[in-house]
Amino acid sequence: MPGHPGSRDSAESTPRVQWLEVAPEWAGQRLDNFLMGRFRGVPKSVIYRVIRKGAVRANRKRVKPDYRIAPGDSIRVPPMYEPAARPERAQPGRRVQRRMQAAVVHEAPDYLVVDKPAGIAVHGGSGVDFGLIETLRAARDDRYLELVHRLDRDTSGLILVARRRSALKALQDQFRRKSTHKVYRVLVVGEWPRGVDRVEAPLQRVTGGAGERLVRVSTDHGKAARTDFRALERFPGYTLLEATPLTGRTHQIRVHTAVQGCPVAGDEKYLDRASQSAWQRGGGDRLMLHAHQLAFETPEGEKVTFEAPVPEDFGAQIQRLRQRQ
Repeated sequence: MPGHPGSRDSAESTPRVQWLEVAPEWAGQRLDNFLMGRFRGVPKSVIYRVIRKGAVRANRKRVKPDYRIAPGDSIRVPPMYEPAARPERAQPGRRVQRRMQAAVVHEAPDYLVVDKPAGIAVHGGSGVDFGLIETLRAARDDRYLELVHRLDRDTSGLILVARRRSALKALQDQFRRKSTHKVYRVLVVGEWPRGVDRVEAPLQRVTGGAGERLVRVSTDHGKAARTDFRALERFPGYTLLEATPLTGRTHQIRVHTAVQGCPVAGDEKYLDRASQSAWQRGGGDRLMLHAHQLAFETPEGEKVTFEAPVPEDFGAQIQRLRQRQ
């Protein structure tokens, strides 16, 4: 199966056995993860079974699933076929590819900075055929593209994509150490309490009655979460905030605003029905959360900061509130 970003068939290939040469950008990855990325339709159990039996070899030697592949490694892989009945996943069309290409605001050898539109998932799955990362892979010639972090589907703004495996590790380490800096623009329903500039409330992920993913405050089982807030502009019934998460929990800003009695406008998960209906009647049609600023250190050690202004639909809602005022 030639053409996969990260490996290429050698001259020794036969119709039944593949010899994959490891490209430099995949160095350091576990063998099992490398094969699962290479053969996405093959069940994990099959991949682990052929490794355990010794049918997969690195440089003609038996290896274990946790073997770290190196540049130039020759990986022998026995025939592994995706199930014939497996439906082929839809591919992103030219229009969405062009849209995502246009969303790239900065391109460096090690990473891309993308201004993700609202309504686009960062990756496929759970009823979504493809997301930002699959679309970028289809649109570009890059041999390696992986998400460094995530944004909710309905959140717009800056997201970081690694172009080398070494860069992915270096950048993700910064997010784990909380040494990156992220700033959001967020419009909330209600009047933000004066004097509240930090919310500290532990968060726990739970499953709702319909099976959807939710987050709640839990002092017993939640993980520590802190967000700094600053009121930027007040309107009748709404407040525009600057939010700086000091931790990176799922739905952190959305839940931390909700526990203050000021859920994010347009938030179908945490906004009550009456407020959501009022928002929609006034013309609101999106989640009013935007990743405005992202600062980090490049793999070369340079400190950089990127900003993305609020998109047109977000700005139009703010302008509408100003006119009402």
